[in-house]
Amino acid sequence: MENEWKNKKRKRKGEKEVLPLYTAQEAVRCLEIFEPIQYDEIIEITEDIHVRFNDAGHMLGSSIIELWTKEDGKETKTVFTGDLGNNDIPLLDSPTMIEDADYLIMESTYGSRIHLRNDEKAELFLDIVSDTLDNGGTVVIPSFAVGRTQEILYELNKLKETKADDEFRRKYKTLMKSSVYVDSPLAISATEVFRENTNLFEKEIQEEIMNGDNPLEFPGLKFTPSAEDSKALNEDNTPSIIISASGMCEVGRIKHHLKHNLWNPKSTILFVGYQAPGTLGYNIVNGAKKVKIFGEEIAVNARIEYIEGYSGHADQTGLMNFIYSFIKKPKHIFLVHGEEESQDVLSEKIQEEAQIPVTIPEYGETYDIDLLEDKVEMVNRIERKITKTIRTEIKERLEKLKEEIKDMDSYVRQDIDDNNLRDEDIFRINEKIKNLEKQILNVIEG
Repeated sequence: MENEWKNKKRKRKGEKEVLPLYTAQEAVRCLEIFEPIQYDEIIEITEDIHVRFNDAGHMLGSSIIELWTKEDGKETKTVFTGDLGNNDIPLLDSPTMIEDADYLIMESTYGSRIHLRNDEKAELFLDIVSDTLDNGGTVVIPSFAVGRTQEILYELNKLKETKADDEFRRKYKTLMKSSVYVDSPLAISATEVFRENTNLFEKEIQEEIMNGDNPLEFPGLKFTPSAEDSKALNEDNTPSIIISASGMCEVGRIKHHLKHNLWNPKSTILFVGYQAPGTLGYNIVNGAKKVKIFGEEIAVNARIEYIEGYSGHADQTGLMNFIYSFIKKPKHIFLVHGEEESQDVLSEKIQEEAQIPVTIPEYGETYDIDLLEDKVEMVNRIERKITKTIRTEIKERLEKLKEEIKDMDSYVRQDIDDNNLRDEDIFRINEKIKNLEKQILNVIEG
């Protein structure tokens, strides 16, 4: 679509049309060269390089990678964790514990925090949801499409088994009488992938499915694949639960639901995942009284709640337990994928308690490992250079943007007036415009 838009502009200027980087058909065809790999299978890349993928327990298919390399007759083993899963994720197995490594590269997202226990978050979830529904409001849950959405569906299905007192039954009945909407095309597709790969679930969950109790299915669950179905949710005042992507509220249908519910004191915005600084979700969680959505200022009157225990990432305890699980401890640990505070706190804890040296690499740094002396040394850093004519460049870009926005206005109007255009295409155009609007607002406000 982007290439088509650019070619319309080039055609009008009398310039030669250019080919797209790739077509949708080519994207589909490239899947033919993908090769599926099983967990716990050692793969030979070359005679001197072997890898093995282990279940990271973060989401379906997530992997911890063991890498064996031979150089000058000596073999070195490096382990890269990727995103390590939270042990309390009910659908998935816990992360695989690795026996040995020479060097470990580990994530540190929650290096300074401890999650709520699973039973606590389920009860808290029910209390928040039932209070909101009793109040005649809507519960909006910004959720990551893959992983957290399916976990929430599982929790909703399993709540009935946690308690049996009268007040719990009343709350549970309120919940089960309400509609639960999964409003994200990607989340809907991901839920199907979960259903097709139940062999990766915990053994207990697999047994439940064999007995006819599918944790991703229950009364009241509805999917809204089309943009029209999504819009209809905000025109219906019936109390309900809406699970929608994106999890940090930056893009996607969630922004529409926030626009229609943030101002309403009856409604609740329930966050269940990590919110990165600078995102709309982060601002709401951290007490913003007003936020801008689609250029419009919206008052934050809704109840704002955050249940941290739903994160797919291991907390500090989980990260430390992963390190303690090594029979042969790593000689050195590199911490990546985390905010500065999380990395600093975790680094100090590892060095004090596990007695292992830690390095926190900066952007663009290259490290050399001396295998003979077991030394780790930073040998190169990429410097970020800013052109001397930056002011001139900004002015030129602004002029160029003016022209491109005029062109965009013309082409988009032509497209949306085309009655043959599919709903999915209109939705994609809308998402691209929203992203552009967000970027413009960031420049103005920043």
